[in-house]
Amino acid sequence: MELFDFQVITGSLPEFWRGLLMTLQLTGIALLCGFAGAVPLAVARVSKNRWVSGPVAAYTYFFRGTPMLVQLLLIYYGAGQWQWMQAAWEAGNPVWLLFREPFFCALLAFGLNTCAYTIEIIAGAMRNTPHGEVEAAKAMGMSRFKALQRIVLPSALRRMLPSYSNEVILMLQGSAIASAVTLVDITGAARNVYSRHFAPFEAFVFAGLVYLVLTFLLVGMFKYAEGRWLAHLAPRKATKRKEAA
Repeated sequence: MELFDFQVITGSLPEFWRGLLMTLQLTGIALLCGFAGAVPLAVARVSKNRWVSGPVAAYTYFFRGTPMLVQLLLIYYGAGQWQWMQAAWEAGNPVWLLFREPFFCALLAFGLNTCAYTIEIIAGAMRNTPHGEVEAAKAMGMSRFKALQRIVLPSALRRMLPSYSNEVILMLQGSAIASAVTLVDITGAARNVYSRHFAPFEAFVFAGLVYLVLTFLLVGMFKYAEGRWLAHLAPRKATKRKEAA
């Protein structure tokens, strides 16, 4: 008996390809939506007004403190138990009908989850903005909003790259739970291959390799971005003086 049956994988490549596209769509759209929502909410998170920062803190605490799988199941299965939601479905309301679609529910759960983590990453980077940069903005007569727009946020978004790269990778790997709501992503494709060929080793090892390749690509992209936008923060190498001939 062969240790690894490559025919199982080669015969299932189209299914894995569709699963890869589903994973990339879910992860990419969720990250984009989460980041777009996280920027203004991070500004509210660092506000000294508790009525502004409090609700954002509660939101991040909930989504960072509960498993993403639970959040996904609550959105997908829990929405249907409310009578007003069932009435909206029967009435054909186009907005609430989206909650019957597994792709939308997974996208909503992933987007809300990554948004919560990204808020704290950006807020932490904003709090750690060098004091000299803020003082320089004040000395130039910038208003609070103008300093936030031109100094604090751009600086924070650059310095958050190392931490945000971890969030992107975790979001990619966390998207494997999408198969729990009938979506066929990479993990879902591996489950289908396993159930069809009774080859769990081949199916899940190949799925793991796909995730591994995607992770290496993301790490390389963020390393390139850090080298380009955070070069001024890297320690300078001491140059050796040339000896006189």
